Amino acid sequence: MKPFLYALSTCFHCQRTKKWLAEKNIDYDYVDVDLAEGEERDKLVKEVKELTGSSQFPVVVHGDRHVVGFNEERLKDLLGV
Repeated sequence: MKPFLYALSTCFHCQRTKKWLAEKNIDYDYVDVDLAEGEERDKLVKEVKELTGSSQFPVVVHGDRHVVGFNEERLKDLLGV
């Protein structure tokens, strides 16, 4: 199963997370929540809030675990890198 990234297109930490995943050659799926529209955007924001208890970005989800924000050590632990 690929990790999934909830991000914002203008978020520095989200961009850092994408770059870090690419540097580690980790295949992942993502969505830039701020580029979604209407009901889709509302659905994505609700998913993030239900998962994390807040609406902070980025959020990397892998299996039943997740990491909020760019934290290299926590990402390494989450993804087994």
